[in-house]
Amino acid sequence: MPKPLFGVNGSGMHVNMSLFQEGKNAFFDSHGDMQLSEVAYQFTAGIIKHAIHFTAVTNPTINSYKRLVPGYEAPCYVAWSGSNRSPLIRIPSSRGLSTRIEVRSPDPSANPYMALAVLLASGLDGVENKLTPPTAVDQNIYTMNKSERIKNGIRDLPATLMHALEELEQDEIIKQALGEHLLEHFVEAKQIEWDMFRTTVHPWEREQYLSNY
Repeated sequence: MPKPLFGVNGSGMHVNMSLFQEGKNAFFDSHGDMQLSEVAYQFTAGIIKHAIHFTAVTNPTINSYKRLVPGYEAPCYVAWSGSNRSPLIRIPSSRGLSTRIEVRSPDPSANPYMALAVLLASGLDGVENKLTPPTAVDQNIYTMNKSERIKNGIRDLPATLMHALEELEQDEIIKQALGEHLLEHFVEAKQIEWDMFRTTVHPWEREQYLSNY
């Protein structure tokens, strides 16, 4: 369960990815900035481009979005850094064969095959189209206000499952990675889940409103 307890950090399923070519890590360049290759930056740019669109897959439950909130260790903003732990993407310090990109938003309620499919498709889209990532964010994003985040080009991840499903429908790369059959049934199941949640009266609502109104 992504967020079993209020006020306590949730359960993440951080995904670490590398690309290899002829036995060498394609993300490593000893002469590159941060010892990262151009391919590594392009892959990172692809993840950033598609992040809000693949979130429904990497965070597929109502409860997933209780974890993606400010103030805890899980990311809720689309940014990257080589050292900062608050952005969506972190570059672990290991280099050489261990050079990798860590995406910190997925949670263990995700189907790992679907999650890896959309993450790899996103990164490879960045490589194929030679995308450039935005500037790394090396300060704590949680201390920024909204205008500061906008100034730095930092977008919010979807705040609810329904919002995430709407974003999923806007991204052809993610939809192609899933395939028509899987996409159709996944979206249908998740819309049913959202509607059940939306129409249920929860204990919090009775505690908050029943005696006051």
